Amino acid sequence: MDGECALCTFGAQLIDRFDKTGNIRICPVQSPLGRALLVHYRMDPTDPDSWIFLANGVCWTSFDAWIKAGEAVGGIGQLMRVFWLVPRPVRDWIYQRVARNRIAMFGKADMCSLPSPSFRGRLIGDE
Repeated sequence: MDGECALCTFGAQLIDRFDKTGNIRICPVQSPLGRALLVHYRMDPTDPDSWIFLANGVCWTSFDAWIKAGEAVGGIGQLMRVFWLVPRPVRDWIYQRVARNRIAMFGKADMCSLPSPSFRGRLIGDE
């Protein structure tokens, strides 16, 4: 996730709040590990479309990554499944519009400065 985006920070906070298993880890794209993961999956770390969710050895990207993250969180996150009904071209179009305008629409935030100990325990790659 983009550690400097308010929307991404909000999403990370939701994961922290609703993932009762504690299995989901969050890696800012600005970290060395975040950049390496994106490069490994042939994505540009500077591109706002570079949001991934890794689950069971599969790399999900863009809106599909949001949906899979919701499924993994469980509970209320399962509501994200409804977006599988939206045709992929429409999902991709929505994701691209939001991703490219996320800072203008939602502003900036610093994900890594969040005080919650449970959230800090989820962060990886942020040395």
